[in-house]
Amino acid sequence: MRLDLFLKTSRLIARRTLAQEFCDAGMIKVNGLAAKSSKEIKVNDEIEIQRRNRLTTLKVLEVPAKKQVSRNDAANLYEITSEKILESEDFSA
Repeated sequence: MRLDLFLKTSRLIARRTLAQEFCDAGMIKVNGLAAKSSKEIKVNDEIEIQRRNRLTTLKVLEVPAKKQVSRNDAANLYEITSEKILESEDFSA
């Protein structure tokens, strides 16, 4: 599954276009590398999402077979491994 679709399906980012914008801005990393929205996501991949002054790191537990899953199932697709607040000079955008 594409990264932008995974972010939308898992409800980490509300819309696919917004997920694509995050990727284009370099705010999403997969396994430590900046990722394009077309990056294929696999189980055990580590995704970092930078939002304003917050950095969320999560591990992919399951890649859904379809583009839509229930709200309850969406939370089971990943596990948040860390979440930290960044100082103002540590983030861009």
